[in-house]
Amino acid sequence: MGLVVVLHGWGANAKDLQPIVPELALSNYHVLLPNAPFAHPQVAGGYMWYDLEREDYQGLAQSQRLLTDWLKSLESLTGIPLASTIMMGFSQGGAMALDVGLHLPLAGLVSMSGYWHRTPQEIEPPLPPVLIVHGRQDNVVPLRVAHRLRDYLLALGAPMQYKEVDMGHEIAPEVVEIVRDFILVNT
Repeated sequence: MGLVVVLHGWGANAKDLQPIVPELALSNYHVLLPNAPFAHPQVAGGYMWYDLEREDYQGLAQSQRLLTDWLKSLESLTGIPLASTIMMGFSQGGAMALDVGLHLPLAGLVSMSGYWHRTPQEIEPPLPPVLIVHGRQDNVVPLRVAHRLRDYLLALGAPMQYKEVDMGHEIAPEVVEIVRDFILVNT
């Protein structure tokens, strides 16, 4: 039994990524899709992990604390340890998954069309396995951002998989298969 935590992107909500859950076909896993803590200022029903439109990324530190505390509480709620938990996210959710997850003993991290909002500090090995999947035609988070992310994590010695897919800023069916394989290998 494993646990998969899926973080949505900026302006979306937990329902946004629900359609990929049955496509992942993970019958022996619990899947949790939390909403980010802050209401999006322009999208009705949308949420954000922090404010991308502010230079100081208002709310980032609070979201990091809330997400970390929530993840640490999941074992007592689900009976599934962090070592059997995969955290994945799309776009801003991918940035949050990496930022928080690199500091926890998770089974793995998945960033789909994600990015760094800042270079991580004080990351110490061992690092969880990481999968980065990015679209070659992504016009929201440019491919060069994924390359920098990949190169930085490789330099840290992270167990790493990197995949580029012919898509834009989205989750194509091919991505779901790549993610599913990663989850099955790492939990």
